[in-house]
Amino acid sequence: MEWARRLIPRSIAAQLMSLVALSELIGITLAAAIIIFLFDSPSINDTQKFLAGRVAELTQLLRFAKAPGDADELLAAARRGGLDVRRVALGELVPRAAGEMRSFSMRGYRQLAAEPGIELLEELRHPAGSSSQVVVKLDDGHALMADVAVKGGFWSFMLRPAAAGAIIVLISMLLLSVYAVRWVIAPLADVARATTSFGRSPRAPEVLRRRGPREIAQVADALNDMRTRIAALLDDRTRMLAAISHDLRTPLTRLRLRSERVGDDTLRPAMLGDIAKMTRMINETLEYLRDDARSEAVTCIDLPSFLQTICSEFADTGYAVSYAGPARLPYACRPRALSRAVTNIVENAVKHGSTITVALRPTTSDHIEIEVADDGPGIAPALRDKVFEPFFKADSARQGSGGFGLGLSIALDIAKRHGGSIELKPRQPSGLLVSMLLPPEPVLV
Repeated sequence: MEWARRLIPRSIAAQLMSLVALSELIGITLAAAIIIFLFDSPSINDTQKFLAGRVAELTQLLRFAKAPGDADELLAAARRGGLDVRRVALGELVPRAAGEMRSFSMRGYRQLAAEPGIELLEELRHPAGSSSQVVVKLDDGHALMADVAVKGGFWSFMLRPAAAGAIIVLISMLLLSVYAVRWVIAPLADVARATTSFGRSPRAPEVLRRRGPREIAQVADALNDMRTRIAALLDDRTRMLAAISHDLRTPLTRLRLRSERVGDDTLRPAMLGDIAKMTRMINETLEYLRDDARSEAVTCIDLPSFLQTICSEFADTGYAVSYAGPARLPYACRPRALSRAVTNIVENAVKHGSTITVALRPTTSDHIEIEVADDGPGIAPALRDKVFEPFFKADSARQGSGGFGLGLSIALDIAKRHGGSIELKPRQPSGLLVSMLLPPEPVLV
């Protein structure tokens, strides 16, 4: 049932607190049921006999009170004890109506009338009192009016105290569970944040703090060990490829020098072109593997001027690249890395289109959009995610440019390190829109 699933809390903290509250509620309910079945509540007659004794005792005390203030203190004390009593003048009493029901049981009346010195005025009542009042004569001018109705019955005896106790226990347990849950959940939240940070930057020096229950501490140790081993593997891979690339450059240089001395004018340009292509492949591969963007300092730049400079560099070499957007927008970033990302996107556009527009749009308070639009053949929807994979080329229409399929991969990696992303969208009637979405304040990793 879908509606039942929606009632289940999503977070671990809410689920644990709900389980604690539910278990306490079940325990209190069972305890109340056991008490109900094992213990009897006092009967109404027993309660009224108890009230009769209290009224008789108060009557005797009032008769012996010498000062008016003493009587008032006695009445106030009785009211604080739960007995509704009042000292009234005899002249204020009126006869009871015919057929008026007395809520005080006959046993209670007999008990009160049997007390020594008690004169019960059964046929009289006070107009301000309820039908369950009894009136006892104090002296020639005054009487004691007492409301002796048994209120609440079983609810007063059992359910109301049990409900109050249950509420107190639930609140206490929930307050304790909040602390206990935070003690368990806080380390899990640290693990989640560290895992996310590790996914963005495996070489980050941050170490997950070991705290919380033993199992969570073991997860933290395992994550720290995995981070260390993966970072070491990445460093070994980069050093190995750098060494191979360095070793390849020397024979490639000798091969280029020898190729320049080849006498065949048809063969020599082809050989030099292949060597240049291999050199570019090695350089681009090293740029993709090099992790120097993170070490660059963050600087506040004027983003429109920044993009106009990139457009001007391409325009100076003969490409139709123009800028569209606001004239001024300060932005904090790593300028060299961001320039490299935008340049790679524009290079990809000029290879396949004749007219390119670099647009800057501060779309919302959540994103700043840098959009590069070309009028080339575009990319098939099924391949738009794959073009970000290293060394992947989309199709034959976009493969004749001599690239190696690393430009968009590098651009996406730099965008992610600024807390952003890149999206590919079709342009009408033809072409491709490459949209780089950056947060107003980049989360640099």
